[in-house]
Amino acid sequence: PGGARSGGARAGVTAPPGFPPLLQGVATQGDPFAEAQAHAARGCDGGTLVHHVAADRLRAAIVFAPEVPLAEAMAMLPVCGIGFQNALGALAPPEVAVALTWDGRVRVNGATCGGLRVAAPGRDETAVPDWLVVGLEVAVRRDGVEPGERPETTDLFEEGCGAVCPERLLEAWARHMLVWLHRWSGEGAAPVHREWTGMLAGLGEDVARGGHEGRFLGVDERFGMLIREGATTRLRPLTDLLEGPR
Repeated sequence: PGGARSGGARAGVTAPPGFPPLLQGVATQGDPFAEAQAHAARGCDGGTLVHHVAADRLRAAIVFAPEVPLAEAMAMLPVCGIGFQNALGALAPPEVAVALTWDGRVRVNGATCGGLRVAAPGRDETAVPDWLVVGLEVAVRRDGVEPGERPETTDLFEEGCGAVCPERLLEAWARHMLVWLHRWSGEGAAPVHREWTGMLAGLGEDVARGGHEGRFLGVDERFGMLIREGATTRLRPLTDLLEGPR
């Protein structure tokens, strides 16, 4: 497998996704997020990318094999988020705005179009986890939903991205994710922190997270959410978003 490949030679034929050599694609008809965790628990290699592309949605999950404690390894969630924002930004029309939320949602033109989630086998922030999985789900086209019927949610087709091929978007996500993974590995968290903060929705706004209500001030060096409640600033660590193994 190499980088992105063009669509099929005949109209209506879509080539299956191809990935960079560091990633091993595994197609599934099931839930990629659950299956990636099962692969990880059985000891698969880091870089296993489980995916399912359908007419209505794109789902995928990447297995990471961290070499750092969980608190640092959680940077893979922002890394994957930036990768997707860069991928869709490159393929979508220039007027389409793609943003992220702290808790992993993907917003296209201000409405939620999908999101990312993360799982690990434990929650000890000081321990190196055996694996970490980041999952992605994006609405491609929602049948039966009229434009504007659910203004808080959307899909790629409704936002003018009907020409974006889901297979090519999956490939682009993989490539852009690897770019930011290499930057994180070589330069540390600082460039990821700067890029992710710049595309976060809701900064400076009132939020309610983890029993805390206040102003979303920003994120700390480990991507935790800083919430100002009156004169007190509370921290909600990114590990709060962890899901247990499935």
